[in-house]
Amino acid sequence: MIHALDHVVILVEQLSSAVAAYTAAGFVVAPGGEHADGATHNALISFPDGTYLELLAFRRPAPEHRWWRHVAAGPGLIDFALLPVNTTIAVAAAADRGLIMNGPVAGGRIRPDGLSLAWETAWPPSPDLPFLCGDVTDRSLRVPDADFWGHTNGARGIAEVIVAVVDPVASAGRYAMLLGITPQAAPAEARIPLGESEIVLRGPDSGDQQVLDRLARRGEGICAITLKGLHFPDLTTTLGATIMAARVE
Repeated sequence: MIHALDHVVILVEQLSSAVAAYTAAGFVVAPGGEHADGATHNALISFPDGTYLELLAFRRPAPEHRWWRHVAAGPGLIDFALLPVNTTIAVAAAADRGLIMNGPVAGGRIRPDGLSLAWETAWPPSPDLPFLCGDVTDRSLRVPDADFWGHTNGARGIAEVIVAVVDPVASAGRYAMLLGITPQAAPAEARIPLGESEIVLRGPDSGDQQVLDRLARRGEGICAITLKGLHFPDLTTTLGATIMAARVE
């Protein structure tokens, strides 16, 4: 079972500079660490709803890395992960529904305090889909706790992940195989509730410039997020990633 959004990955050029910029924008940024392959390191921004933002930078050229292709297009939102109860079971269930994920793949990183974290990921066959990130060590060791939730900009969680796709109806079909749901889809947009968040599949027919820009620069994938409680309507210009306040209903 896949029950919630886990985190959003934001590519940054230099980690220390990004930490300073996000701190200045009112976020509390927690130190992350270096990943097991030595290619990347990160810092984290966590929220009370259990989700977090991962600021990720490359430490060396890594053409073998899944996300290296995004470097040429510059910093910004590049991927997002869902949280399975059990990665192996989630991968098998998706396969039974006709979607073949690559994994589980062992992963991990070392925290600044020296503690080793371990998790399993599974990777999708198409870029409109998220990857899975399931914990082997306790999730509380991976995700910063309440000591890091006091964001002065008011942010308290991820409301929406907006994904630029070529065909929302076709993409919704792939999400159905991944999640075991039947989403409602239209030619311009499909919405998929997941835990306390929502995944929005948005196509060119929506006329959304963010979608068109993402498709032109990077192809299909995450193009924007909205945050619950954010005091500022739009932090895109400040941070180089499309981060906006969620609509208040």
